[in-house]
Amino acid sequence: MSSTRRLFGTDGIRGTANRAPMDAMTALRLGQAAGRYFNRGTYRHRVVIGKDTRLSGYMLEPALTAGFVGAGMDVVLVGPLPTPAIALLTRSLRADLGVMISASHNPFEDNGIKLFGPDGLKLTDEQECEIEALMAGDLAAALVPAGRLGRASRMEDAPGRYIEAAKQSFPRGHTLEGLRIVVDCAHGAGYKVAPTVLWELGAEVVSIGVAPDGFNINRGVGSTAPGQLSELVRERRADLGIALDGDADRVVLVDEQGQVIDGDQILALIARSWHAQGTLRGGAVVATVMSNMGLERFLGQRGLKLLRTSVGDRYVGERMREEGCNLGGEQSGHMIMPDFGTTGDGLIAALQVLAVLVEEKRPASEVLRCFTPLPQRLVNVRYAGASPLGEDSVKAAIAAEEAALGARGRVLIRASGTEPVIRVMAEAEEESLVDATVSRLADTIRAKARAA
Repeated sequence: MSSTRRLFGTDGIRGTANRAPMDAMTALRLGQAAGRYFNRGTYRHRVVIGKDTRLSGYMLEPALTAGFVGAGMDVVLVGPLPTPAIALLTRSLRADLGVMISASHNPFEDNGIKLFGPDGLKLTDEQECEIEALMAGDLAAALVPAGRLGRASRMEDAPGRYIEAAKQSFPRGHTLEGLRIVVDCAHGAGYKVAPTVLWELGAEVVSIGVAPDGFNINRGVGSTAPGQLSELVRERRADLGIALDGDADRVVLVDEQGQVIDGDQILALIARSWHAQGTLRGGAVVATVMSNMGLERFLGQRGLKLLRTSVGDRYVGERMREEGCNLGGEQSGHMIMPDFGTTGDGLIAALQVLAVLVEEKRPASEVLRCFTPLPQRLVNVRYAGASPLGEDSVKAAIAAEEAALGARGRVLIRASGTEPVIRVMAEAEEESLVDATVSRLADTIRAKARAA
């Protein structure tokens, strides 16, 4: 079997819609290969397929369905639902595989395919390698005789199952009555279920980003563009703003003053709350190399550790299982809480924050300012062709900046796993030092990318 992944990145397969690898032919072969990989018994095998609201979902969904049906698997189609709902349904329905068609926070032109195993967890690197190897070979062996073809059906009550699961994550006996909440669903997968959950728990709900048209997902709304949400929170004098991304597996919050709260502060608040209740396990929180050193210090003051992983919520989840932790996430807003689900869930994370607001009866601007972050700056440098990180001059420049910072801060340079971008980040006590470090490194990488 192949030991490298060419199709799969840090979060499934992703690309421009109707161009390889995000075209109907690749989706068909993926369905056939994954169907063969998970078709390991004489019982009727089942796969759950969900999607976000992108136009290209109408192309990829039937192509995947054809592949799975041809491989002898029954397909359950649930339509637009958050990624965590697909993970939940995969386990709940005792399915062999779950599939989410989404490119998360990317614009509508992109799409992606994420796979979940029967345990509701994202596939491992090794599993993805094996599926890629099958796709690269002769898939004739994956095609079953006519009498063993699968069937496809739609599950009408799938949204209701997720809505009830999300409500169950909110502490029993608590209510959101008296709170005004603005929720931004990014015209994405959470556009129906998120406002419903908040309203049924008692909140006065103001919704934006709930009119998807196939093209407007993440456009000027959602967790990567919270400006409109901030304005509306102030205008409506709301208690909290919640911004989901296109597949609702990540969240950023906005306090009553319109200030944006990132994933690091959310992790800090939930960790503080759970630690006080005695429900935080593992004596640690798992986050990525991107998380602010301020979070690490905040946890350390409470006798807790911050365990860092590579960027990607899948790696966070894997480390959590290794260490026995029940809280982890990313600065970008992925929050993994295995007490409630197997993958990042923006809505359920927001509900954990709302529970603290209800208990403490203090404004979000006070509750959600757990620590003062160290100055941190991130710049994205796009490139074409080979990654400039392999160039000796770039390596030397990075090493020089690391040496200059020493113990005063850190530098993090990495290639995105989902797009041709180099992410350049620095963090230190002094903002001017951070800005100068990032600017020099970004200029060096940008110049090398142009010269390539």
